[in-house]
Amino acid sequence: MNLNIKDSFNKELPADPIQENDRRQVTEACFSFVTPRIPSKPEIIHSSLEVAKLLGLNEADLKSETFKQIFTGAKVLEGSNPYAMCYGGHQFGSWAGQLGDGRAINLAEVEHDSNSWVLQLKGAGETPYSRSADGLAVLRSSIREHLCSEAMYHLGVPTTRSLSLSLSGDQVMRDVMYDGNPALEKGAIVCRVSPSFIRFGSFEIFASRKDTTNIKKLADYAIKNFFPEINLGTKGAYVEFFNAVLNRTLEMVVHWQRVGFVHGVMNTDNMSILGLTIDYGPYGWLENYDEEWTPNTTDRSNRRYRYGNQPQVALWNLFQLANALYPLVEEPKPFEEALEKYKADYEEQYLQMMRSKLGLETALDNDSIINQILIDTLALTETDMTIFFRLLANVQKDDTVEAMTRVVQDAFYDEKAIKEGVLESWKSWFKIYKGRLVSETQSDAERKAKMNLVNPKYVLRNYMAQLAIDEANKGNYDLVSELYNMLKNPYAEQTEYQKWFAKRPEWARNKVGCSMLSCSS
Repeated sequence: MNLNIKDSFNKELPADPIQENDRRQVTEACFSFVTPRIPSKPEIIHSSLEVAKLLGLNEADLKSETFKQIFTGAKVLEGSNPYAMCYGGHQFGSWAGQLGDGRAINLAEVEHDSNSWVLQLKGAGETPYSRSADGLAVLRSSIREHLCSEAMYHLGVPTTRSLSLSLSGDQVMRDVMYDGNPALEKGAIVCRVSPSFIRFGSFEIFASRKDTTNIKKLADYAIKNFFPEINLGTKGAYVEFFNAVLNRTLEMVVHWQRVGFVHGVMNTDNMSILGLTIDYGPYGWLENYDEEWTPNTTDRSNRRYRYGNQPQVALWNLFQLANALYPLVEEPKPFEEALEKYKADYEEQYLQMMRSKLGLETALDNDSIINQILIDTLALTETDMTIFFRLLANVQKDDTVEAMTRVVQDAFYDEKAIKEGVLESWKSWFKIYKGRLVSETQSDAERKAKMNLVNPKYVLRNYMAQLAIDEANKGNYDLVSELYNMLKNPYAEQTEYQKWFAKRPEWARNKVGCSMLSCSS
């Protein structure tokens, strides 16, 4: 197994001079050198050949003893120098101070086909940033991260990737719902893969300490390695950098809204400067369309990170990044203009995204009204978002309003409510939609084909992940593999997986792991 190690982060940026692995405040450093904890009985239970190929590995490598040793933390890769990153963050709107990689250890940076990838183990042991935790992870959350990383990639959503899912052979104590009922669970390790894991909080920690020198070092490193189109040497470069991060973040959030994904914990330490979805914790996909929904029980009272608030939270987080970068520019106006522009750009990109979901190629002035009426109607009763938009592609221009309503009836959780309460509202919207389709020149078949490229048939619903977790806890990983394979083609019909194109079953409505998730992992 050969990996072309080309480390830069831990060579070009300041390191923590203290070598001991004990909890502490780390100052004037971007990272601390750390060695992964050796697992008692490591076992690879699933891996991604597709991601392996990005690194220059093949199928034989994935089955090798060396692969198992390296990607469970049992052995340090020759020529590498593992480290944990230092960063801070705003959590649920409040400054939390130093956070850092409490259970993530970066093994190395690997270069292949002119692309660079950071290999990061999650759950491989404690670091100076672990605070009072153990630095480990459990099987249930690791399955969710492994499957979701790859599901999001194939949905076309910017994301980190996942190379492998492993058991450590150790037992880990966790209180799943933070209700005073801890229990032992199977320990697990995920190998995450990304061009970089630099976060908004990586800059915030230095800004909080008025360490402008290291803000500049980190910004220069990020620009040189990930935004080479920006010329360093002037204050304007840092404004360009901020705008680039802003635009990538905006694009990511629009994709989240398109597929109905709710991150669940959009703290600034969970925001990538590359506009990638990172840190899959208490995430979820909308079942019934509800802009107030969040999967995170920790956020149940305030619902800060609810689906409908994600664009605004992203803007708030960008404001915090702007504050952190301000000392490099010392002028507020460029940042203020960029943040103000975000609002208009989001509205424009969101509306264009919704046009694509509705199969509308032309842009008309009243499209925002049509969309808002749809959103209001979706919320009148429980309507499955994924199923509704997928079925909507089957509507034909010549259908009656009544026929159009019947086309999407399988998306409604309570068909009786449709008949008795909101049927007229749906007929009213379909009348508007039918009229709007008349202005389109594409055929029904052409429109359906295009809609089916942006409206997925399959997403990783929480109940599906929980079923895979339940089986995995029994030692059966077949369902992990089945879901993984299905989610590689989420827009294809894949009739062999038709059973997964279904509304959330009633048993999952209030089940832990299906409707309720915590940050426990």
